Amino acid sequence: MDETCPVCRTADVVCGKWTLLIIRDLAEGRARFCELERSLKGISPRTLSIRLRALEEGGILERQTYAEVPPRVEYALTEKGRALIPIVDTMREYGATWLAADCAAVPAAA
Repeated sequence: MDETCPVCRTADVVCGKWTLLIIRDLAEGRARFCELERSLKGISPRTLSIRLRALEEGGILERQTYAEVPPRVEYALTEKGRALIPIVDTMREYGATWLAADCAAVPAAA
């Protein structure tokens, strides 16, 4: 990887599996672990925990712990994380325009 290339450095942040989907979900606002787990079909709790920790360490999201019984933890995007929302929005537009049409053009399996 070229450490001087902004595209390479950004790809290093966003190309981790599940990362953009976590950002997509947190773009709507704060979420709890169980809410993210439900939204991200197929992610294991361990993988979600690892991704959330990595994104927190990278300054993409922040974790807020509330002193309640049982303890409540919520995740939210930081300013650095919110700056990635346009990338997710562009991917959504691309998928709707280019990939949905491709899917519609593929004949259904008999």
